[in-house]
Amino acid sequence: MRANESSLQQRVATLYTDHHGWLQAWLRRKLGDAHHAADMAHDTFVRIIASRDVLLGIQEPRAYLVTTARRLLVDRSRRQLIEQAYVAELTSLAQTLPGYPSPDEILMAVQALEQISTALDTLPAKVREAFLRHYLQEQSQADIAIAQGVSKRMVQKYLVQALLHCRRHCPAMAAQGA
Repeated sequence: MRANESSLQQRVATLYTDHHGWLQAWLRRKLGDAHHAADMAHDTFVRIIASRDVLLGIQEPRAYLVTTARRLLVDRSRRQLIEQAYVAELTSLAQTLPGYPSPDEILMAVQALEQISTALDTLPAKVREAFLRHYLQEQSQADIAIAQGVSKRMVQKYLVQALLHCRRHCPAMAAQGA
């Protein structure tokens, strides 16, 4: 390792050791949250380390740390405002679309899919494969028959077996009369 790199690493280590706790406490007072303060302190030191040449002339390390941290806080605030506006716009747009599902409807759909998945796991492999190929991959019964080496009629029996099995084991499907 070259002397310059060793000296630079020593300066960074000294800066960190001497001022990290102070900076984190300052950020905790500003942000009111210890976790965000720790993240911002980390980001501040990462930013300083990334601009290695800056370490050469720091006369007032705490002032430099505060300036860097404030710039990161401003960047964070801007990013949060953009994210909030984006989420608000998406929410507004989604609510104006026809057929927009409510959170309850989304939860019910996820639960139904979990029930179907559990039910399919208990089926014989060929029956499960036929069901997944037909309903998820949209393969024709003839294509499934060729892939599985069975007749088209057998694929139809597999699909009926899978649907009946799901209906028996999935309360969501039975309630909808599927």
